[in-house]
Amino acid sequence: MRLPLIAPADLSAEQKPLYDDMRKGIASNFNAFKVEREDGALMGPWNPWLHEPGIGKAIWDLTLAMTANATLPDNVRQVAILAVGARFDAAYEIYAHIAVAEHEGMKPERLATITADLKPTDLSPEESIGFEVAHALSRGGVLPEPLYRLAFNTFGQKGLNELIYLVGLYALVSVTLNGFNVPVPERD
Repeated sequence: MRLPLIAPADLSAEQKPLYDDMRKGIASNFNAFKVEREDGALMGPWNPWLHEPGIGKAIWDLTLAMTANATLPDNVRQVAILAVGARFDAAYEIYAHIAVAEHEGMKPERLATITADLKPTDLSPEESIGFEVAHALSRGGVLPEPLYRLAFNTFGQKGLNELIYLVGLYALVSVTLNGFNVPVPERD
């Protein structure tokens, strides 16, 4: 880990409101995995965001907006998020979203396949499109027109927009985690 965890007692005046907002949001949206040390210091992407609260708040606000305004089915979202995490080999993202997907009943075989950066054979048509869009965008370049049209016809413009933004957000999260070498906590 390249940035030390910040204990609540050591937060600056600029960091404290962001910390409080993140803890509140984490408690309601990101509670399927370990996010803080025993003393309350935030782990995962939240710690780097606290180190740069001006930028961190913007990323956190985007994260909250993507969660609050979600219209895609959560299984599609989790497939796409895991596909991005696997593509970037972002250990904490994979750890966190495996926990979320397990909590929602995703089978271990599917999780193993997605996190190996492969497409499972048992995806629903919607999940398959979510995987393909995430996989294609994570490789770089323009989303192929046939895939764009297929996703548009399946999710509508709003759903497709959400999927594209979701891939971008989790690419940013993955790069943050990898850039700062954020470790995975021990699983219970």
